[in-house]
Amino acid sequence: MSREFNAPPVIFPSGGGATAANPRRPPSAAMAPQFQPPRPQNSASGPSNPALPFMSFDISAAASTSSAPPPSLFTSSTIPTSSFEDEPPLLEELGINTRQIWRKTASILNPIRVNSNLHEDGDLSGPFIFLMAFGLFQLLAGKFHFGIILGWVTVAAMFLYFVFNMLLGRNGNLDLYRCFSLVGYCMLPMVIFSAVSLFVPRGGVVMFGLGLIFVLWSTRVCTRLLAEIASCGDEHRGLVAYACWLVFCLFSLLVIF
Repeated sequence: MSREFNAPPVIFPSGGGATAANPRRPPSAAMAPQFQPPRPQNSASGPSNPALPFMSFDISAAASTSSAPPPSLFTSSTIPTSSFEDEPPLLEELGINTRQIWRKTASILNPIRVNSNLHEDGDLSGPFIFLMAFGLFQLLAGKFHFGIILGWVTVAAMFLYFVFNMLLGRNGNLDLYRCFSLVGYCMLPMVIFSAVSLFVPRGGVVMFGLGLIFVLWSTRVCTRLLAEIASCGDEHRGLVAYACWLVFCLFSLLVIF
């Protein structure tokens, strides 16, 4: 059973378009007032706000400043003009005289004629090279003795300095720095002994014989240098030789065992 509903007729506008009728607009009295910024007045009448100053921009001045090159930090006055050819060598700046080191080394190699005048000025460059070479040869033999060598040389130099000044009293003119230098240069025979011991069987008679020869070599050179540089005379040379003998015997035992 069907029901019928009464629907109002649909009326289209006469223009034939499908657009709806004009939308409803609220009344003008109900609309909120829109914000409108104040318009600037003419320049003849002056600025609109007298509290704010008027600022003008010159385009030509800005273009001229932007085209100027920026200031450079490296000018001709700040860059050094001296060449490296005028600089002294690095070894000379460090106070290392290689020629003097070689002359001192050559004087130690001749135990019969030792030139004590070369050892008047002490240095630690040559002794440091000899001690590093001594430790390197010991390292090749399987012994890590760098710290022991440096420590024993320090104690030996202080021991000889104390003994020498106790013998001479106020007449002794041997300072500790020069004593370090002499002991370090006199370690050269021990360095040679450490290099030779790499090719000699350990614990044999040949090793002990070589050790005795090199100990006598170092003792003679060190005693003569200490006696001639410090002018101790011949009366105390035996005691100084005994102290030097004890010092270099320790280093020879370090090589043998």
